Amino acid sequence: MARAEKVAAVAELTERFNSSSGAVLAEYRGLTVAQLAELRHSLGEQATFSVVKNTLTKLAAADAGIAAELDGLLTGPSAIAFVKGDVVEAAKGLRDFAKANPALVIKGGVIDGKAMSPSEIERLAELESREVLLAMLAGAMKASMANAAATLAALPVQMARLTAALQAKREAEEGADSTAPDSTAPDSTAPDSTAPDSTASDSTAQTPTDIPNDEPVADDAAADQDQTEE
Repeated sequence: MARAEKVAAVAELTERFNSSSGAVLAEYRGLTVAQLAELRHSLGEQATFSVVKNTLTKLAAADAGIAAELDGLLTGPSAIAFVKGDVVEAAKGLRDFAKANPALVIKGGVIDGKAMSPSEIERLAELESREVLLAMLAGAMKASMANAAATLAALPVQMARLTAALQAKREAEEGADSTAPDSTAPDSTAPDSTAPDSTASDSTAQTPTDIPNDEPVADDAAADQDQTEE
């Protein structure tokens, strides 16, 4: 390969590393052209699968700043799945194809700048896909919004009940105040110091001049006249 071609190949690999959310390295020894085509088709839009040269890939990894993450993986026949879409779906596609075609051996990779071992990529494939997680999140948000709407709808009823209870309590307190005795009012059973004494009025009314005399006045006058004439 001419130097210009090598430079162009390194630049292309560097750009693919930088523009991808992840890169999974695999050994494809023993896979046929038809099987490689099947693998590319199974990955769909999630990733592109390319056979690479180790020397050029090392240079590109260094330019992309991930040489340490890929250290030791670029040995033997190498191919890279550059992840463009959901990394979980890409990991699932590679895992499933490797199970059906043991000639494909996943060596590791780098996802979002973090080095990933084959076992970590396997665990990543066990996770739910982005679409499933989004659906679960949407369902949880919908349930939360429904609960919030129900709570808001119940507020007017609760406020009405609270207002009615407060009104009933106020009316009960006002009724209790109206029936309670007034400590400042005079006691009707206590004697009124300003009222006239009935005994005093009786003694005053019965004066000697008002008491009737049992002896007729006319008889006294007649007795006096008889004494004069004698």
